[in-house]
Amino acid sequence: MSEAYDAVVVGSGPNGLAAAIRLAQAGYSTLLVEAAERVGGGLRTGERTLPGYQHDLCAAVHTMGVLSPYFRELPLAEHGLRWDFPEASVAHPLDDRPAAMLERSLPVTAERLGRDARSYTRLIAPFLREPHGLLRDLMAPLGIPSHPLAMMRFGWHALRPATWLARRFETPEARALFAGCAAHSILPLQAWGTAAFGLIFLLTGHVEPWPVVHGGSEQLARALASYFVSLGGTVQTGLSVSRMRDLPPSRVVLFDLSPKALAEIAGDALPQGYRARLGRYVYGPAVFKIDYALSERIPWRDPNCARASTVHLGGTLEEIAAGEAAVWRGEVPDRPYMILCQQSHFDATRAPAGKHTGYVYCHVPPGCREDATDKIERQIERFAPGFRDTILARRVSTPEDLESYNPSYVGGAITGGAALLSQLFTRPVARLDPYSTPNPQLFLCSHATPPGGGIHGMCGYYAAESAIRRLSRGGGHHRTK
Repeated sequence: MSEAYDAVVVGSGPNGLAAAIRLAQAGYSTLLVEAAERVGGGLRTGERTLPGYQHDLCAAVHTMGVLSPYFRELPLAEHGLRWDFPEASVAHPLDDRPAAMLERSLPVTAERLGRDARSYTRLIAPFLREPHGLLRDLMAPLGIPSHPLAMMRFGWHALRPATWLARRFETPEARALFAGCAAHSILPLQAWGTAAFGLIFLLTGHVEPWPVVHGGSEQLARALASYFVSLGGTVQTGLSVSRMRDLPPSRVVLFDLSPKALAEIAGDALPQGYRARLGRYVYGPAVFKIDYALSERIPWRDPNCARASTVHLGGTLEEIAAGEAAVWRGEVPDRPYMILCQQSHFDATRAPAGKHTGYVYCHVPPGCREDATDKIERQIERFAPGFRDTILARRVSTPEDLESYNPSYVGGAITGGAALLSQLFTRPVARLDPYSTPNPQLFLCSHATPPGGGIHGMCGYYAAESAIRRLSRGGGHHRTK
């Protein structure tokens, strides 16, 4: 560990991997350090219930991964990445009526929304003219957008609370479909800016169906790591970093860690005032997750739900809004909003022949110790009577378990920090360059920087660009290994 590098990246989640790749692409010698024995962070897969059942530990359905402006540029298929696409991205079941469905086809989705078909089409269609350009602008730090008119239109709708924008819809189906997507924000739907999440997730479903990674989400991490090594990068696993002296000499260090961990590791290498500001960063609610080994597919009352990689469970917009608001008050609602993923429906490697896996989580207060298992299973049974009869085994992950697995999930918060409008572009603190720190050698590249949570690598990409500007100003020559 005495060899000098141009750059060291600490943490091998998707953003750490993206940062390391970008640095290596630019010709800088780069070391990627990971405390665990395998790279990936939230991109890990394993037998968590019974032999032969492969469960994604955190990231499951890759809404943004398949559309990431950076990942799309990389030859990941040459390094083993394969996407398995569902027929539909989202199913949102309701009581005593057909489920709302987010299909790739805009007309098909709209038609199922009945008298809201025209309103839904008028809202979404303009964003589908140049969706990849719009997504690149949306997934960038503050700056001049490449598609200013589309961004202006998006901002006009997106800055509102989701409950406000949903007023344009009349049917329970349209309102619920929008609410289920907006609730990915893990914010009260009455909060300003939550409409943005509803729009983004609806938009993505019309660009590409939300896929799973063939063989498990860890295969995405392996493909990224393989490409990084092919560029001359070096990976060091099993190395826990608690102080700067644990790292070899380098010109810059990028941390794919929480702001809390950055402050602890850097210590006096960062000003006390800056560390204090990092300490005020808001992480937001946690999740309570269950993995299932199932004897068969979930017996949905509406069979259309089996066609989707993701099922939003929570009932009507009003129910979801009430439940998410309760979480922010420190409560676990009796009927929680939940995200359920059905990877084995589209990837036969996830379970033995004829069997299936299940993956579900709900939002809970940070550090919550309440066992939400019964509430979760009653909510599934509400829309899939007989679900409990299909359970062969379950594995619960509490907020404490999740933080123990990955300390970047502070309090069990998996998105790297609350997506509050007040810290959306200033995460983790307000700086012209949000990836930089007062120490010119140190950078933050985790999902605690813009554009925030999700498996897209854009935080790492932009942090690496910031570090590259610093490296280029420092002079010297590249030391590609």
